[in-house]
Amino acid sequence: MSKILILNGPNLNLLGVREKGIYGNQSFEEYFETLKSQYSRIDLMYFQHNSEGSIIDKLHEVGFDYDGIVLNAGAYTHTSVAIADAIAAINTPVVEVHISNVHQREEFRHHSYLSKNCKGVVLGFGLDSYRLAIESFL
Repeated sequence: MSKILILNGPNLNLLGVREKGIYGNQSFEEYFETLKSQYSRIDLMYFQHNSEGSIIDKLHEVGFDYDGIVLNAGAYTHTSVAIADAIAAINTPVVEVHISNVHQREEFRHHSYLSKNCKGVVLGFGLDSYRLAIESFL
């Protein structure tokens, strides 16, 4: 059985509540239940944290044993060399995910420090971006 971690960064605990025009009405926990049902043959795990250090710690923890990591680092995508270095340091492939099309948003969101160390990037498909990222590991 494949082991895949979905790792969400800052403010993604507020999905379904914050900026619904950008992020939609559904909480991630609700969506995650749908993913678990759809991918019952996968050991699908979920972790969210607002702290950069905790995200790095989780990458280190699973980055040598899991088959894939789906990472939405939120705003850290555009600021964190440390998370980029953590991705480069592990063996597990990482797919960078964004709910919105970041290239249609503020200019500072157009640059990712993480992308060069990731297997791929999925963005702009709403929460379905996570499903598409999972499919890339299958």
